[in-house]
Amino acid sequence: MKKGFVSIVVGLALACSASAFAGAGDMDMSGSSGHKASSTAGSMSHGEVKKVDAASGKLTIKHGPLENLGMEGMTMVFRVKEPAMISQVKVGDKIDFVAEDLNGALTVTKLQVQ
Repeated sequence: MKKGFVSIVVGLALACSASAFAGAGDMDMSGSSGHKASSTAGSMSHGEVKKVDAASGKLTIKHGPLENLGMEGMTMVFRVKEPAMISQVKVGDKIDFVAEDLNGALTVTKLQVQ
């Protein structure tokens, strides 16, 4: 009886570890989340323009979660990738945008006024 029980437990343990090993083929073990970031980089975040600083090329935006950057909603200052983006918005505008970390600076790379 004991031998049968041990055999069942060992068999279940092997089956579980084999299924876990088989599923590991889809995992990125490189330590980078580059694929995930690139697939969500195109998804727009929502926000409201709180301040426009044309002289320095920056926007202060109160925004919801920035999934591609792993950030929760807050109000913060962003650089703009293209200076023409500054002229597209004014304080109070509701916007959809994509922000990315470019050379250590959070930068709006896409912008649409709602």
